[in-house]
Amino acid sequence: MSAAPASLSIAEPHVMTTYGRLPIALSHGRGCRVWDTTGREYLDGLGGIAVNTLGHAHPRFVAALQEQVATLIHCSNYYHVPGQEQLAAKLVELSGLTNAFFCSTGLEANEAALKLARKFGHDKGIERPEIIVYEKAFHGRSIATLSATGNPKVQAGFGPLVEGFIRVPMNDLAAVEAAVRDNPNVVAVFLETIQGEGGINAARWDYLRSLRALCDERDLLLMLDEVQCGIGRTGKWFAHQWAGIKPDVMPLAKGLGSGVPIGAVVCGPRAAKIFQPGNHGTTFGGNPLSMRAGVETLRIMEEDGLMENAATVGAHLKATLLRELEGVAGVTEVRGYGLMIGIELDRNCGEILTRAMEAGLLLSVTADRVIRLVPPLILTAAEADEIVSILCPIIKTFLSA
Repeated sequence: MSAAPASLSIAEPHVMTTYGRLPIALSHGRGCRVWDTTGREYLDGLGGIAVNTLGHAHPRFVAALQEQVATLIHCSNYYHVPGQEQLAAKLVELSGLTNAFFCSTGLEANEAALKLARKFGHDKGIERPEIIVYEKAFHGRSIATLSATGNPKVQAGFGPLVEGFIRVPMNDLAAVEAAVRDNPNVVAVFLETIQGEGGINAARWDYLRSLRALCDERDLLLMLDEVQCGIGRTGKWFAHQWAGIKPDVMPLAKGLGSGVPIGAVVCGPRAAKIFQPGNHGTTFGGNPLSMRAGVETLRIMEEDGLMENAATVGAHLKATLLRELEGVAGVTEVRGYGLMIGIELDRNCGEILTRAMEAGLLLSVTADRVIRLVPPLILTAAEADEIVSILCPIIKTFLSA
């Protein structure tokens, strides 16, 4: 793969400067490869940040979307949308939950979850409901989801934040028990099963089981944000299934539509009937195009064994990274499940983003020190080896400087 010149710049004088962009613009993709507008090729280790489940230009997915675009793209939720029931039924089957609401993004799914928790509390006569949330969490950039987020850097400049949140450390059951004991208005526990933006930090499976028991005992909602770690990414349909539990509320998005904007909130019996007509809604959510994208994504995943592929190729990628980086001074940990892997270094490593791009590999750096790999679930073992062959020398050179 040829390197992209560091001098390349793309002017965007009319676009707000909300992103620190790399100096390339992508033109097209095929499988786990993408090309920029100058014709340079890259191996996609980022997958649109865990979005492009089926990779790029998957032929069966493209054909289905072309058919849907030629039929009906959007209609209002004033009317029944058959695709909503089709996708909801599939998500219920895969999760063991009971009902789903559709929106357009993970932020919206998390916002809906927060509203569900507050309504749950109000329905029980709690005037000022409180929700337990987590350090290093990331749930979105609206004012409410930003308030639930545990990252002071992204919260800075947007106060006053929304009240009603109690923050605890991940995997500290005593902290949750104390928060519930000391705050009678607690109505829900809300966490990412695996924190993505927070650095690929997983809730321990025994911890999730203890949270499930606590929420059952105290009649609280257990709300698991699977926006990034759900839809087969860890080798199970939803990451919490490794713990053998079911949440009451599960926000989804990202990989559910393979690039078409979609979000969902899947609920179990304790939460499924909280919203009534007029309590919540959306203009774009649940439109025929996004529903077709969700249905076809799940169908192709099953037909092509992509959940199993995420488990086997992910295990191979992680093992190979561990082998190549064993004993390298400055590598703190290689962690993750399936095709959601983080490599933590002992220092800020944002410049690896550019170095990898110049070597033909797309990835991200999150939580300042964690290299994040969330490639399409179609990644092959050979492509995983290629990621390692590009990335590990970059890490070693970076750490030796």
